[in-house]
Amino acid sequence: MKFPFSTSVRSLVLIGIVTVLFAPSFGQSDPRTRVVVTDPSVKTGSASSPASELPYLRSRISIALANPELQRGSIGIKVMSLDSGEVVYERNSENYFMPASNMKSFTVAAALDRLGPSHRFSTTIYASSRPDTEGTVKGDLIIFGRGDPSISGAFNGGDPYAAIDAIADRLVSAGIRKIEGNVVGDESYFNTLAVPYGWEWDDLQWYYGAEISALSVNDNAVVLKISPSSVGNSCSVAFSPASKLFGVVNNTRTVARGGKKTLAITKQVGKNIFEITGDIPVGDDGFSGNIAISRPAELFADLLKQRLELKGVTVTGNAVAAGRADHDGKPLDTASLSEITSVFSPPLGIIAGKIMKPSQNLYTELLLRALGEIASPEGSSKTSDEKGIAVVRELLKKAGVNTDSLVQYDASGLSRHNLITPNASMMIYKFMDAGPNAQVWKDALTIGGVDGTLRRRFKNTSALANVRGKTGTIDQVSALSGYVTSKAGERFVFSILTNNIPDSRLRVSTIDEIVVLLANFEGRTAEVKQVTTETAGTIQ
Repeated sequence: MKFPFSTSVRSLVLIGIVTVLFAPSFGQSDPRTRVVVTDPSVKTGSASSPASELPYLRSRISIALANPELQRGSIGIKVMSLDSGEVVYERNSENYFMPASNMKSFTVAAALDRLGPSHRFSTTIYASSRPDTEGTVKGDLIIFGRGDPSISGAFNGGDPYAAIDAIADRLVSAGIRKIEGNVVGDESYFNTLAVPYGWEWDDLQWYYGAEISALSVNDNAVVLKISPSSVGNSCSVAFSPASKLFGVVNNTRTVARGGKKTLAITKQVGKNIFEITGDIPVGDDGFSGNIAISRPAELFADLLKQRLELKGVTVTGNAVAAGRADHDGKPLDTASLSEITSVFSPPLGIIAGKIMKPSQNLYTELLLRALGEIASPEGSSKTSDEKGIAVVRELLKKAGVNTDSLVQYDASGLSRHNLITPNASMMIYKFMDAGPNAQVWKDALTIGGVDGTLRRRFKNTSALANVRGKTGTIDQVSALSGYVTSKAGERFVFSILTNNIPDSRLRVSTIDEIVVLLANFEGRTAEVKQVTTETAGTIQ
């Protein structure tokens, strides 16, 4: 049967039907419908070029979301043109969604806005007095941390000792030859729990669930390497960096080549005791991975003591940790102490990239707490993280976002109790784009197909090296917020949040399909009029 329509006309009829069925501005659940009326004076493309038409773009996004496999989940979207201010697409934009690591966007944006990209975090070494003429410190050597994440191999070419050695060299240069006391790692600057509310216990043994301490070292994790030995004997276990603080219950066995590998690793909660069981065959690569450690301030002190002794400094005491419980619930009182030296982090603008591109949880948690302590007056009864969350809420107000759009329990998004709205996320990105730190902010974001958590996505698409943003992934959750430029050169800001969808590949492919649609858009968004009507779908 032949239809009495041309191909182009049939296409337009189909587009019209799909737009009415799926366009987000026509919803039965909302009696106050936002109706978009295109200004006829603005050209958005010809009938023969639907890829340049905004209704066509909207319909394509709606079709992507109409996938039956998505129906049991929840998806929220807000897309806006940074050039025209037009809302390109929105669905469930004011609903709550679990953000996963999209929460980092709020924390980092608040820190850049309040502290500025040149801010540096300090770590100071104190003693009761400076070394005497023979180089002796009579009493404890105290390392007082203020949340610097950069005392880590991640900032030093992967060398876990480099930052500690730099501190040891400073102490030797200050004339210290002997310490008649302990090396004390003091983490009392933060008034907070080591593990935020809502983190799940099975996350805590891995590097992404590392404990939070004002005196952190090597991302508060250690590389654990397990290798086969000879048949019938236990496998070899090694830590990098090594420390006497680590205990191992080794119930492993080396089996013959070609045997089955059955390795299990369990770190005891709150303790640096690692239980390892299972078999590894001869010739197998074994295991090498980053495991979280407990009491990182104590490990900091132990590593510094080790490196000082290697440089010829005698330490008569032990490596110990101290917190607020050791100072009557207060941070270390430094008024009566002598400062030996201080070390400073790279600028916050650099740290922001170290957070956002690889999605580093610990650094974000340190940043929130340090931000809270810097921004809040002394004597506040709030915890360090509560103070930091208050600063984030101030940013929301500046960005024109309702503060109830954010329910924040941690900085990084690992807590399953966090909630945000797509609109709030998009508005933060819009705010940062227009602010004085716009370039630093954009440089910190992961780039599609190039680096960070997006390095494997958007290959061979128009979003390659084009989209910049922040991902988010935890069980049944994927998210992406950021920026993408269309083929016509128009800049879009967007937030896409998916929840309650078990298939991670489906979540990611849906998000990527929408972003590529934005990148492929050949037209320009039109000027619009907004009409509020009492009946859904009625244009007045």
